[in-house]
Amino acid sequence: MTDLKSLIREVPDFPKPGINFYDITTLLKDPAGWRATIDALKGHYNGTPVDVVVGVEARGFFFAPAIAYALGAGFVPVRKPGKLPAETETVEYALEYGTDRLQMHKDAIRPGQRVLIIDDVLATGGTAAAVAELAEKLGGTVLGLGFLVELDFLNGRSKLPGRDVFSLLHY
Repeated sequence: MTDLKSLIREVPDFPKPGINFYDITTLLKDPAGWRATIDALKGHYNGTPVDVVVGVEARGFFFAPAIAYALGAGFVPVRKPGKLPAETETVEYALEYGTDRLQMHKDAIRPGQRVLIIDDVLATGGTAAAVAELAEKLGGTVLGLGFLVELDFLNGRSKLPGRDVFSLLHY
């Protein structure tokens, strides 16, 4: 997968000094890189009976629908408050300073459905843990969480104990 890393642009000091931002737009525009990314994520979950793939706003929306299509599953978006038009379920989670909230339509996941969560980056793990909690709140069974990139130095997996976590690339 190191060839995929070569397609990701590193932007130093963004969004603030000392932060190294991994810009995936350069991978997304590369047809072979895009195909390899989707094929690798799909390949990891081949044979897993997935009913719905949950994508996290906003960059998770790049990958989750493609994986859902490839696996023959449905797609469910998780959004920030006020973005979904029907009745929602909300989860609140801790940030470094304060809290944030995410929402999913209450009818997005039926009890017993098998759920795969896909996002672009696993960083501190707070968002991923919150999305898993939200899916389970609606009665879903979370089979796994898949990511394009994992920032190992932030130890996000520690917030996902006992869960199947798969990341294509590690930094």
